[in-house]
Amino acid sequence: MTGNQSAEFIAEECIAVRLRLVTRAVSRLYNRALRPYGLTISQMNILVAVSYLGEAKHQQVCQVLSLDKSTLSRDVERMHAKGWLTSLPGDDGRANFLRATAAGKRLLGRAAPAWQQAQQKARELLGGSR
Repeated sequence: MTGNQSAEFIAEECIAVRLRLVTRAVSRLYNRALRPYGLTISQMNILVAVSYLGEAKHQQVCQVLSLDKSTLSRDVERMHAKGWLTSLPGDDGRANFLRATAAGKRLLGRAAPAWQQAQQKARELLGGSR
């Protein structure tokens, strides 16, 4: 294959590119639904993970959500500023634990219907429950 033929073949067949496009489309769908709450889907996922775990180390949240440390830190900083998360010192004084605040938990409750609508649209976009 020539360089042009390879480029054409890869452009038409690349699963990674298709997945990236689908992921971006789905993220836009959720972000539009959550925008009235001042929330992004990334922030909602963090808030859900921390709420579900009760208290969580940064490393746990990164692992559960497959996030890199800098992405988590950036979102957590914004969420602290909005009063949705708080940090608590760990027993050894080194590790901090994240905990959802009462305001963060109320936000989850208020945003859940918008999330459910976005979830339904995402299911339709992706073609059912699979």
